[in-house]
Amino acid sequence: MVVIDATTLMLLLRPGVGAPRGHDGTPIEKPTERLNFLVESLEKSRTKIIIPTPALSEVLVRVVPAEAEKLVEHINAKAIFRIESFDARAAIEVAAMTRNGTDGGKRPAKRDEVSTYAKLKYDRQIVAIALVTKASAIYSDDGGIRAIGTRAGIKVIGLADLELPAEDAQLKLKLDGTPEAHDGSKIEPQPAAVSIESNTVESVLGDSPGN
Repeated sequence: MVVIDATTLMLLLRPGVGAPRGHDGTPIEKPTERLNFLVESLEKSRTKIIIPTPALSEVLVRVVPAEAEKLVEHINAKAIFRIESFDARAAIEVAAMTRNGTDGGKRPAKRDEVSTYAKLKYDRQIVAIALVTKASAIYSDDGGIRAIGTRAGIKVIGLADLELPAEDAQLKLKLDGTPEAHDGSKIEPQPAAVSIESNTVESVLGDSPGN
């Protein structure tokens, strides 16, 4: 099993909303293609994608109630996804993080100046759910989740770290030089279009409500 955060979930549900920057602050190349390929790979390996309820709530608050219900129905209809609640086991993990300073040394961690208590609590909840579900990784570009997850012993993978499909990776190598047609003429590389085929995120979730 793997866990995704709110930003990754939003990109799954709404590929056009814009991708986050990588954890180093640089723009992420072909984010939708990377995420499509991840979902396809996880489906083939029968790996569940855990959606923590705190992440789901953060996404649903951005849409009207009727659309929120439809989005949840779409998620529940797909076998690859599992919505996981913040339950008593996760609450115990968060309490331990807060009491023992799991995410910031031996004593309870001081918050960064740019971090609020609500944000810190949210990050801990995501990591706690990953711990209790024994997830192998969290997919997130959030610095707070990365720091807490790493200290808790869970691999945190950013969008830029995801592999591209083979055809996109090969094209990237070719772009170091200009490809040539069979007649020797130069072929100018064209922007890659997001396909809507069986292996895309759109096919995993179905048509998004309101579109």
